[in-house]
Amino acid sequence: MQMESLIGQRVRLRPLLDTDANALVHAASDGDLWNLPFTVVPSVDTVNRYIRRALDGRAAGIVMPFVIEIKKTNQVVGSTRFWKIDRENRKLEIGSTWMSASWQRTYVNTEIKLVMLRYAFETLHCVRVQFTTDEINEKSRNAILRLGAKQEGIVRHERIMPDGRKRNSVRFSIIDEEWPDVRRNLEERLSGLERPALHSH
Repeated sequence: MQMESLIGQRVRLRPLLDTDANALVHAASDGDLWNLPFTVVPSVDTVNRYIRRALDGRAAGIVMPFVIEIKKTNQVVGSTRFWKIDRENRKLEIGSTWMSASWQRTYVNTEIKLVMLRYAFETLHCVRVQFTTDEINEKSRNAILRLGAKQEGIVRHERIMPDGRKRNSVRFSIIDEEWPDVRRNLEERLSGLERPALHSH
């Protein structure tokens, strides 16, 4: 499946490459993100498998994996993807999003969501974009609600986590009629989010 970079004002989503292992591990080491209990973030030991699975999904046409880059410096600060892509029913899920600890709670997450949602609704003409997060991940649940997504329910034992825990997941969605309001909200939030001064690395 042919993929293009998705470009925001300050952030670039570049298609994941099989040569991105070191950059991903470096980004994840800012906060030791592979220790998080509610998401899968690559470590030195798991990054090659992480990339291979993402690229296999891309080859099958059901995943579009990206690395998150700061445009000004080309620094890789995380990863995200479209997956569960269903072209017939014009729907997909945005997920597997993580970013370096020092770039959390900045403009980055808001801008990548705006860029991805715009691509989903305006280029792919999706009628539905869904998000799924761990029931115990309060921060993620609140962040998804702030986007303007609607909570639909709890999917019990939706997946088994690497430590063997049976995860209950919370599902949210944005549908096509809601997109104009969601877009306006995100654009307004972005205009008020400036880059923090303390980012030397």
